[in-house]
Amino acid sequence: MKDILEEIMAHKRHEVEASKREVPLSVLANLLKECYCQRQLRPTHSLSQALRSSNSGIISEFKRKSPSKGWISPNADPAIIAPAYEQGGATALSVLTDTKYFGGSSEDLLTARSKVSLPILRKDFICDEYQLYEARLWGADAILLIASALERNTCIALARKAKELQLEVLLELHHERELEYLNDAVDVVGINNRNLGTFHTDTEHSFLLAEQLPCETVRISESGIADAATARELRQKGFQGFLIGELFMRTENPGDSLKHFLEQMHV
Repeated sequence: MKDILEEIMAHKRHEVEASKREVPLSVLANLLKECYCQRQLRPTHSLSQALRSSNSGIISEFKRKSPSKGWISPNADPAIIAPAYEQGGATALSVLTDTKYFGGSSEDLLTARSKVSLPILRKDFICDEYQLYEARLWGADAILLIASALERNTCIALARKAKELQLEVLLELHHERELEYLNDAVDVVGINNRNLGTFHTDTEHSFLLAEQLPCETVRISESGIADAATARELRQKGFQGFLIGELFMRTENPGDSLKHFLEQMHV
């Protein structure tokens, strides 16, 4: 079976190079600098602090489709769902901006940003600092770095560049060997229960890998959280948050589904 993550990353690198030809990095950097100087850029909201202070820690995800499940909610509108998530009790939002594999776009993030005050994670396959400038200009508060998709030195360099741009970093781990990717620029560690090469999911993965994280690490569990009981158990094991998308997005009203989930968690 072909490694799906390799396919996605190859496409993403090609996509970023095409974007650079259309709008060079220097143009993005100058635009960001102008926004800073003219105070047109909103201060970022801390994802890690939101997770530390939350009783639930739910990062609700806006996602239309995925490579493993196909279309989930093709007509989903972030102008409706983002505020519904906020009203439903989300601690933060995750917005997919990958188009080919997840049906997302920059417009989804921009729209969500205009509708909520919650911290927003740009969920994408980050491989170049160009994408960090995009994220900051689009209104993201944090970015995702996937250890399985990056060389260690590249991952650390991107994390430190993100901090320069006042973006927080969610580092996603799946394998024990990726613990060496941890560095001082990482704000939150996400343990992905889904193998991004095969898309096999096992929530037991969170329990096993979390035991090896430094005790002060803000940690979340990602993928495969199908019910509130699992979230409660993970929380008892020290997880401050959970990234949940498909479970909510498959329903008619994701915001109400989130609210019901929180009621079942007893928070």
